[in-house]
Amino acid sequence: MKSGSGKKTTPTPQRGLEVTLRNARKHTPAQQKWLLRQLNDPYVAAARLQGWRSRAAFKLIELDDRFKLIHHGARVLDLGAAPGGWAQVAVRRGAAQVVGVDLLAVDPVPGATIIQGDFTDPDMPDRLRELLGGKADLVLSDMAPNTTGHAATDHIRIMALADMALHFAIEVLAEGGGFVAKVFQGGSERTMLEAMRRHFHTVRHAKPPASRKESSELYVVATGFRTRD
Repeated sequence: MKSGSGKKTTPTPQRGLEVTLRNARKHTPAQQKWLLRQLNDPYVAAARLQGWRSRAAFKLIELDDRFKLIHHGARVLDLGAAPGGWAQVAVRRGAAQVVGVDLLAVDPVPGATIIQGDFTDPDMPDRLRELLGGKADLVLSDMAPNTTGHAATDHIRIMALADMALHFAIEVLAEGGGFVAKVFQGGSERTMLEAMRRHFHTVRHAKPPASRKESSELYVVATGFRTRD
């Protein structure tokens, strides 16, 4: 899919001086670690400065810069849309219709339609197609389950979500469309890649710079959807 003309690349966040935590004794060690990471994360600061809902917006920006996923006038479907950062990116990058769905309530995103619901409900494909005004050109999934700290369990859970998102995408995508989903490294993502290759012309995986180095997350990116007979 071709990228829209005039698309502006968001400046890459730059790391500044390290920020220290005041009143550290008021927080547990785990809270201190999380707060320090947030305070010293250039993507968190850049998200606030540029008006993104979360630092995760930069992950989609970087994936789009690399793979040219969002073209001008596209219909984009965002599964697990909360807090709305990916929907924001799709709107700002020229998508004509952006529809998001999440189990949680999401504050309105200008230029997008966000509904509260479960994308696995039987009536959801038809409902979302109606809101989009046709089949989707791009299906996005940045969904992740609550982590347990047990790597194998967390891997199984996120792969199950990604697999459901893939089957949903196959049902709603237009010919030539694209699909992006978050997964965790751990081995079984290869099985999903093989399944994707049966439905898409090109399948790749990528770890955008905005993904934290210590995180095992990566993204599968599929383009050139082939509709079923």
